[in-house]
Amino acid sequence: MKLLRRDLTEFPEPPSVGNPMRVVLLGPYPPPHGGVQTHLVALQRFLATRGISCVAVNLTRFRRESVSEIRYPKSAWELMRLLLTLPADVLHLHFGGHLSLRLLALALFCSVLPGRRTVLTLHSGGYPSSPAGQSARRRTLRSLVLRRLDRIIAVNQEIAGVFRRFGVEAARIRLIPPHALDVQPADALTQPLLGFFATHRPVLVSVGGLEPEYDPPLQVGALEQFRTTHPDAGLILIGSGSLEHGLRSKIESSPFAAHVMLCGDVPHAMTLKVIAEADVLLRTTHYDGDSIAVREALDLGTPVVATDNGQRPEGVVLIPRSSVAALVAAVESVLADSHQMHRLLPPALGNLEAVLAVYIELLPPAARLACDAAKERA
Repeated sequence: MKLLRRDLTEFPEPPSVGNPMRVVLLGPYPPPHGGVQTHLVALQRFLATRGISCVAVNLTRFRRESVSEIRYPKSAWELMRLLLTLPADVLHLHFGGHLSLRLLALALFCSVLPGRRTVLTLHSGGYPSSPAGQSARRRTLRSLVLRRLDRIIAVNQEIAGVFRRFGVEAARIRLIPPHALDVQPADALTQPLLGFFATHRPVLVSVGGLEPEYDPPLQVGALEQFRTTHPDAGLILIGSGSLEHGLRSKIESSPFAAHVMLCGDVPHAMTLKVIAEADVLLRTTHYDGDSIAVREALDLGTPVVATDNGQRPEGVVLIPRSSVAALVAAVESVLADSHQMHRLLPPALGNLEAVLAVYIELLPPAARLACDAAKERA
């Protein structure tokens, strides 16, 4: 029991501002700043504005020192110990990619914890078309685990359909699209970025992991071709990943090395500033969901050229997968459109309000009344 109490004594629960609800968010926490990470941080900040105690628990290999509001368990045992001791009314799981056995085991563990209600958001827009998604049916381990959860949030209709094929009751499924963040761009670019913008126009930017599914070599190849007609063009790649070392070596040995900027992970406000200043956002993918970076660019008035994945928002210029010629032609078309104007639009919080409504409906009647009273006071 001494080991079980250690998490609470070392990291006391964050203070509540009058709302009795306690939420634990489990998923990838930045860095890096991917779509799921961005959504999780936005949700945590939103709950704080509502006076709700909220702790985020990172589930990835990227770890920092734990603090009161953000925990970085170093092993499965430490994660289980944390969940056993951390006060919570709602455990909200955030999964991207596939429903691996490891993630299913975590969901099952959460579902058997006494006094907790478990919510899952599956952020993977590519899951419905994957072999695993296509094979969804009721008599499977995945079905058994998913049907134990109190609520499941699908970010699009296709994912909701997969859960129905798994046998999840329609009454337990909520369709809530991803949220474009309430974070504002930084006031100014850092000096390296400022220097790059000063010597390059147009500037293309890509925000995502340097992983095979985002096809960064395609973007670099497109820049090489694009510079034949736009000799001052430059490309900024924001994000890190397994391809970073090889891609950096390839770029440094090329004649256009000075025109590609590999930034690695960048703070979110600065990333938004880069998107706002850029001429076009690129989102080339083999496997993608409803990208938050795409929605942020549209909110900021920056044109977007993206691989067609069947679920891009209105206003995105779509291209087929893995085509340098199509990417270059689309960027040329966007730049030729004289009606494109940059603007700053405050993103709506409706998506986050909808998630909070899911939490509240899971509470006992007395706790729901207390939450409503706290909301009125706020």
